[in-house]
Amino acid sequence: MSDATLHKPLLEIDTFSIRFGDKIAVRELNLTIGRGERVALVGESGSGKSVTALSILRLVEHAQTRGEIRLDGVDLLQKTEQQMRGIRGADLAMVFQEPMTALNPLFTIGQQIAESLRLHEGLRPNAAHARGIELLRRTGIPEPERRIDSYPHQLSGGQRQRAMIAMALACRPRLLLADEPTTALDVTVRQQIVDLLIELQEQEAADRGMAVLLITHDLNLVRRFAQRVAVMEKGVLVETNTTQALFAAPQHPYTRRLLDSEPHREIEPIEPHARRVLEVQGLAVDYRTAAKGWRSLFSGSTFRAVHDVDLTLRRGETLGVVGESGSGKSTLAATLLGLQRPAAGHIHIDGAPLSALRGANSRRALYSRMQVVFQDPFGSLSPRMTVEQIVGEWIEVHRPEIDARTRRARVGTMLEEVGMPQESMLRYPHEFSGGQRQRIAIARALAVEAEVLILDEPTSALDVSIQQQVLKLLAGLQKKYRLSYLLITHDLAVMRAMAHRVIVMKNGRVVEAGDTLDVLHAPSHPYTQSLLAASMIAPEHDEPEVLQ
Repeated sequence: MSDATLHKPLLEIDTFSIRFGDKIAVRELNLTIGRGERVALVGESGSGKSVTALSILRLVEHAQTRGEIRLDGVDLLQKTEQQMRGIRGADLAMVFQEPMTALNPLFTIGQQIAESLRLHEGLRPNAAHARGIELLRRTGIPEPERRIDSYPHQLSGGQRQRAMIAMALACRPRLLLADEPTTALDVTVRQQIVDLLIELQEQEAADRGMAVLLITHDLNLVRRFAQRVAVMEKGVLVETNTTQALFAAPQHPYTRRLLDSEPHREIEPIEPHARRVLEVQGLAVDYRTAAKGWRSLFSGSTFRAVHDVDLTLRRGETLGVVGESGSGKSTLAATLLGLQRPAAGHIHIDGAPLSALRGANSRRALYSRMQVVFQDPFGSLSPRMTVEQIVGEWIEVHRPEIDARTRRARVGTMLEEVGMPQESMLRYPHEFSGGQRQRIAIARALAVEAEVLILDEPTSALDVSIQQQVLKLLAGLQKKYRLSYLLITHDLAVMRAMAHRVIVMKNGRVVEAGDTLDVLHAPSHPYTQSLLAASMIAPEHDEPEVLQ
């Protein structure tokens, strides 16, 4: 590569705008990416960052565009669709957020890698197969000779994302676009993928000058990965700077708001003699696994998903449960909600054994004391029901003695409690943002006056500023009603912000427990240490003491 080429920008976006009907998604964007550079494009949902990435690939339909997007001086917006098909995969490649939807479930990983090599490099099947194995080995997939014949559903989430990266790098592109590549992954797998992208980019940068444009809302990921950051708000680029300079001294008010939106610890101390609202002793949970073939008609084995778990939750306390996929967090929650029968142990709610709750009336009594807020509010709220019907149904089921007029008034009151206007009652879930939908889900859980809320990844699907708003809402409701939260999450920043105490689970066992700040500042178990090392959370100074 000549010196002149080396110092020439790889990608130049020049006064680019894109419009969908009357809505301008991106306005007068100017951005350059140098060869071998790692740039992060950050912003909240609707900021225009994903539309920008798709516009570079010319994958946006039914839109009006203006300006230029030049790759090595050639305007991609002037290329025909046939010409773009030759550029995509060869000079430009993309790693998508959710590999399970981006990968074809009907073809093996090897077939999907080979297709790109056949189209862009003209390799024969045997050569493409050998290159595919090499790519899988390079991206860290174990036993690549065997995994190359696997279908996407036969791989773990991290392995699928590694396979996506292998496919993207198959033809050695000059620019790799990575759209939220770690969002759906566990914390340690997320660290591995980030380190892998950095390693591969540096290798390719030395040879071909490959650059990476990272699309993300995760500021901790930006700190670790990017050399330069561009910030977008409502389709406008508001700030760009080196990563170090931007985090040290953000200039634009929106950038400052984004950085200030990262979770901060604001929790109330627990009353010294607060009563125990939930007690778990020696809990074990088994799942039956079917035998293969004809033996499945007669036998099977059991898999122990939760081993000998003890925990207590007091009035007004938040107990965090942290661990990766398969650690037993969700099984624990399902068992506490009476959805899974324990194999051993005891669960007491307000001193009453859960085992005594049988039948519809007893189950109703349980759910009037304990409710759950799910990770994805769009999936947990019926799209066919208005907000009034969604929240009101909960009251009707669990408080059947309340008449319709009082029920409607209570729905309005609960919506106001979570910061939603009463006129929201007549609207449907799709008419609200993600943060507003989560507020509605919280209102539904509180409508039956439950004392214990199980919060299952309550903010993981939200933008960072919306996440902070929901965390503040939950903290305010806890203070007002002395609610008790069982917070299930893999996000240690959220855990640090909300939880008084924490238990760490691995393979169904509690491997560490204690006050949250003690565990995060001085973890004793190697697994907790590895989680903390991989979490990429920023240090928080002057954290207030919480009296126990």
